[in-house]
Amino acid sequence: MPKNKRESLLFTFIMCFLMVLWMSIYNVARQQGALNVGVLVDAWVGFPFAYVFAMLCDWFVASPFAKGFAFKHLVTPGESSPRAMTLAISTCTVFPMVIIMSLYGAFEGAFHAGTLAMVPATWLANIPWNFVMALPWNLLFAGPAARFVFRRAFPEGTVLAEPQLG
Repeated sequence: MPKNKRESLLFTFIMCFLMVLWMSIYNVARQQGALNVGVLVDAWVGFPFAYVFAMLCDWFVASPFAKGFAFKHLVTPGESSPRAMTLAISTCTVFPMVIIMSLYGAFEGAFHAGTLAMVPATWLANIPWNFVMALPWNLLFAGPAARFVFRRAFPEGTVLAEPQLG
């Protein structure tokens, strides 16, 4: 788990990369009804803007909500195990991110189709599809992979909360 705001930001960069890339591939494959090179290309082309949007939503909306809800209702910092805290926060982050990013995807699809009429129906239809993929992907792959990469790249104590001036 990140220990300060700088570590949290670095971890969020890694975690969002893994989540947005996979969920982009998943959603494009669902739309096209296949998984092929064209799907990978389409997902990669749409990735940069989706990544920036997801980063902002995660940092300013989903993470504060998830931590607030988890710490109020599910776990107690200092008393709960690190694993319980990680699972609680990760799970609570998936809910708002799925809702927000499903809306993003509905607008993106409407933009390409040239009509906004189907945005509400598409958004509501995509939420359960995205949730059943995002939660297990987050808990079983993206979270463990992001924590592994993060701690290998930034061993504990190497990312300072405040910069040290010479």
